[in-house]
Parts: sequence; C-alpha cells; structure tokens
Amino acid sequence: MKYGESAFDILYLLFVIISGLYILVRSKDKTGKLMGTAALVLGLGDSFHLIPRVLNYFIDSDLTSALGIGKFITSITMTAFYVILFYIWKRNFNKVSSMQLELLILGSALIRVVLCLFPQNGWIQNSNDISWGIIRNVPFVVLGAAVCMLFFKTRKEDKVFRSLWILILLSFAFYMPVAVAAGIVPLLGMLMIPKTICYILMVVAFLRKHKEINAG
Repeated sequence: MKYGESAFDILYLLFVIISGLYILVRSKDKTGKLMGTAALVLGLGDSFHLIPRVLNYFIDSDLTSALGIGKFITSITMTAFYVILFYIWKRNFNKVSSMQLELLILGSALIRVVLCLFPQNGWIQNSNDISWGIIRNVPFVVLGAAVCMLFFKTRKEDKVFRSLWILILLSFAFYMPVAVAAGIVPLLGMLMIPKTICYILMVVAFLRKHKEINAG
C-alpha cells in the first residue's frame, strides 16, 4: 500500500510540475501562460502535503506538524488554482464577466483563505476537526461550483475543454468526504486517488489546449 501510494504521489507531482513548466516556458499567449501557472500552482502546492505524507511512510520521525502545515498550504494553493481556472475560462472563451460574477469568484476565494488562517483549524496539530473542515470548505465549494458552471455553459464551444466541468465536479465529489470526515473514517482518504486523477486529466487538457493553440 505505502509503495503504491507513494509512487503514485511522486509520479503525479512530477507530471504536473513538469507539464506546468513546459506549458509556461513554451507559451507566448495569455491562455497558455495561465494554464502553465495553474499546473505549477497545483503541483507545487500539493507537494507541501504529499511529500511529508510519503516521508511519513519511510522515516521514523514525527511529521504531524509538517503534514498539517502542508494541508494548510495546499488549501491556499487549491483556492488559487480555481481562481486561475476562472481566468483561463475568461481568456479561452473570450468572455466578459459581470461584476457580480467577479465578486462571487474573488470574494469566495478570499473568504476561504481568511477562514484557513484561523487557529481553530489546528493545522500545526494536523487536526481533523469536522466543524472547521465544513466551515472553511463552504466558500471553496461555492468557488468550485461557480467555475464548474461556467465551463458547463461553454462545454459545446471547445472540444478540448468540453469535459472540464465534469472533472471539476468529480474532484469536489471525491474531495469533500475526505476534507470533512477522513479523521473519523480514515478509509475515506482513498478518495484522494480518484480526485488526483481528475487533476491529472485537467493538466492533460491544458497540454492538449497548448498543442492546439501552437498548431493554429
């Protein structure tokens, strides 16, 4: 179990970070730069949580604080990822968003970040408090739902991104049980694997879009 999960985590991080660097360096257009940045934010952010998790399997040391702080950093970078995804949608589909939509996206992201800063989250203790797991994820769900809906509405306008809304929806469906109740039911942690696969497929879509843009 530990070898399989560790190998999966390491390969995921390598794929996402290398893909992000590749897209960012080779892109001359704004959409490509945003996709490369999104992939890098995703991979680098997740590394703060996944690397201590892998190390925890193989070294005899207390990594409680490292795991908790890693979860905190990942919570922030995942929020940033969906904000960038919103701007990818705007740029790729050439959409002008309303002030209300901008406020919803940026406001929910800001509230999420502020809630993550509260000491009641118990990051240093790697706490699994259910109440704060729910509280800090309410604005995150609002953010994700808004971005998901945008990609759903424009799914027929882009063949590469037509399934992105499904991946966003599934990633949240797999993530929320873990974020809220994994401390009580550790087996729920297994849902992070299909959630991670959703993110891999998002980055694959970024690579395909990058190729399409450059081919054109």
